Amino acid sequence: MDGLFSGYASLFGVPDLGRDVVAPGAFAETLRARGTMGVRMLWQHDPAEPIGRWLSLAEDARGLRVEGCLNLAVQRAREIDALMREGAVDGLSIGFRTVRAAPDRAGYRHLRALDLWEISLVTFPLQPGARTAGAEPAGLAAEIRSLARRLAPRRAPCLRTGLPARVQVRPAIRQRPAARA
Repeated sequence: MDGLFSGYASLFGVPDLGRDVVAPGAFAETLRARGTMGVRMLWQHDPAEPIGRWLSLAEDARGLRVEGCLNLAVQRAREIDALMREGAVDGLSIGFRTVRAAPDRAGYRHLRALDLWEISLVTFPLQPGARTAGAEPAGLAAEIRSLARRLAPRRAPCLRTGLPARVQVRPAIRQRPAARA
């Protein structure tokens, strides 16, 4: 997998388990001000665990639609990538500061404007519907990747033993010792 994924980090008009309801347009100002590069991608809301970057953040009729890319040079991101491919992790959760909100009589807090700081991949999202759409991108690109994986040669046995490759990899051409004069 190439680390790409998409999904919804927040759903409009749907109460989360903390009784917050995000209103359409709640992210508009912060997305304008911060842009995608100003919103961090974290693991479980831990600021010490950045795992990638957001490629796209946009409000649509359903909620805050996101497209992201895990940085597979980071060990934790590789682990999350594997968990996402197996369906073990698919939750998304927003980290924000409330700018404008209003309670209702039923005890819900209606969030009208938010300052979005980060969006995390999480095991258990507070908004149960905030999920990734799947670890593999849909369509032709996913089909091509799948075919390429099947056609690609298997990795060399040395890469499966767990020993450092530098110990196992030998040059294909051996140099002869220099002739003595």
